[in-house]
This record gives sequence, C-alpha cells and structure tokens, in this order.
Amino acid sequence: MKVPFLDLRSQYHSIKDEVDTAVLKVLESTAYASGPFVEEFEKNYAAAHDVAHCVAVNSGTSALHLALLALGIGQGDEVIIPAHTFVATAWAVSYVGATPVFCDVTSDTYTLDPMKIEARITDRTKAIIPVHLYGQPADMDTIMLVAEKYNLRVIEDAAQSHIAEYNGKRIGGLADIACFSFYPGKNLGAYGEGGAITTNSDILAEKCKLLRNHAQPVKYVHTEVGYNYRMDGIQGAILNVKLRHLSNWTELRRSVAERYTAAFANVDGITPPKEREHTKHVYHLYELGLETKEKRDELMTFLNENGIQNGLHYPIPTHLQEAYAGLGYKMGDFPVTEWCADHLLSLPMYPDMTDDMVEFVIEKVTEFAKR
Repeated sequence: MKVPFLDLRSQYHSIKDEVDTAVLKVLESTAYASGPFVEEFEKNYAAAHDVAHCVAVNSGTSALHLALLALGIGQGDEVIIPAHTFVATAWAVSYVGATPVFCDVTSDTYTLDPMKIEARITDRTKAIIPVHLYGQPADMDTIMLVAEKYNLRVIEDAAQSHIAEYNGKRIGGLADIACFSFYPGKNLGAYGEGGAITTNSDILAEKCKLLRNHAQPVKYVHTEVGYNYRMDGIQGAILNVKLRHLSNWTELRRSVAERYTAAFANVDGITPPKEREHTKHVYHLYELGLETKEKRDELMTFLNENGIQNGLHYPIPTHLQEAYAGLGYKMGDFPVTEWCADHLLSLPMYPDMTDDMVEFVIEKVTEFAKR
C-alpha cells in the first residue's frame, strides 16, 4: 500500500464542482486582484474565528510583516519568538529592521515556553510572537500575563492552526493581532499562496488594509511606503469554498490523530504528541518523538521502504540557520528545540486518509518499534 504524506488531488476532487464553479465566476467577473470574492472570504473567515476583522493578503509571511508594521515595530527593536518554528516567523521580524530574539519551547507541546520568556526580555523588547505550532495553541494565558507585565504587544503566528481553540475560544483573537497562512499544504490551503490577518482592533485592521495595497487610501495617493500584498480573487473564491468544509476536515484530522495516539501510547521508544488541556489541537502535523536521532532516521527509511511518505520539519533550528549566524547563537542554547530537530518525525496526516491507510501506518510504526 502507498500512503502519501498529503493528498491535495483527492481533496480537490472531493469538492471539484464547487471549486470549478467558484473559479469560473471569478473569470467571468474579471475580479482578479482583491475585489468581492476576497471580501466575502474576509467576512466569513473573521466570523469563523469570532473576530471583528480579517485582512486577506498574499502569504502568511506578508501577514506577519504587516502585523509588525501595524504595531509600530521597527529598527532597533527586539521581538521574542520560539526557536522551534518555520523561519518565516523570524523573517518578518528582520523585514522591519528588528532583531528576532529566540526562546526555547516546552518539552511536551513544542510551543513557546512562557517560563523562559522573561529571561529574554530587555529594554528593547517590544513584542512576543507565540506560534501555534503543528495546530496546537500556545499557552496564551501565561504569555499574555508576561506581555501585560512588560507592556509588550503579542502577535499570534497561527499559520498552522486554522480554527484551533484555546479555553473554548477560537485562536485569532487572543492577542493584539494574528497571522494565518493558506499555503497549499495547510489545513485551509489555497491553490497557490495566501495569508490573512485577524484582529479585533479597528485601527490595526485599517492600517493593514492600507499597507497591503500600496498605502493608497484613494487611487494614486500614497501616504507612506506601502506594499503589494493583496490576495487575488481566484484564491479568495477557492478559500471561501474550502472554508465551508474546514470544520469537517478538522474533525477528520482529529480522528486520525486519536487513532495514532491510542495505538502509540504504550509503544516503547515512541512519544506521541500531547494535546494541551483546554485546547483543541487541529493537527496540521502529527509529530512522533523517537529516542535518538539515529532511531528517527531509521524509522524514516523504514516507512519510505514500505511506501509511507513522511516528513522532517525544521531539522535545522532557526537559531542555527546560516542566515542568523550573525546573532551569535550556538548549539546548546535551546536544548528542547534542538531535541525536536533531531527526534521528531511527521507522519501522514490529512482528512482524506482511509481507514486502511491509517491502520497500515500504525502497523508499520509499531512493527519498527518492536524490532
């Protein structure tokens, strides 16, 4: 049996008629850049996250960039981010001329460790960006308490966590502003690039809307340096179709995760992911922890030989990337992050997995562990 890591083709065919109809409407209307299809998606996405505003943009990275600009973060400032994240979290900080200050993550949920934030704060710290990594919300209550104590702004990096929940509330409105990605492989993926900003602040929403469209409140009038970060109409239309299916797809992901976790809970040498209490993990990725890097690599090879695709996510920690060598970080600075880079393996996880596929993955992982 072949088990792909992700199957976007099967997902498309399951909603093909809806998607094709939506795209044809865009083509007929020629509303290609922003326009009514994007506006409809913004309204519906804001409602899905119980927030006042959604500002659609062309990528999750652009969303982070605009969020920092809207909050006034700039040259000479510092922003605390988890060391264990996709590098785009750090890119956005660098884009505005600020410095990313890395912080370690917790050993159970792999999200920003709030107990380690205060040690990273200086008189130049202006913001914190917790990442809801793999679909798991970060410990927002504790992070917000630290932010309030030091008068810091907070940006949720929710690129992997569409409609995840924290203490009964959807993420996206838990802090000053939040940023999402619609890269094709995400739980809510575009057929190309896409991103969004959500906030309950009228001021921040208006600032982001201005900046994404060349900073022109009216055509050919530019009040500051702006950006071409608009979402295109085709992506807005496609995302609006897919948004209608997101809740069901999320429950299917959670069902796969429950079966994995139940099967691996008592298997020696393997650590399934832990879902934080009072949260709803949406399992963008399902990460298994192995005892050693060698065992992780052996399992990866074994699964590939048996037709099961798998993945490594962030095998080089962000603080050890060559791009940030000038910041002076070294191996050993963030031991949990470095453990994640060497020990975690991503299993197939998508809503269209069949029962047979899930059972085959469980069978082969268990077989490997018992060898």
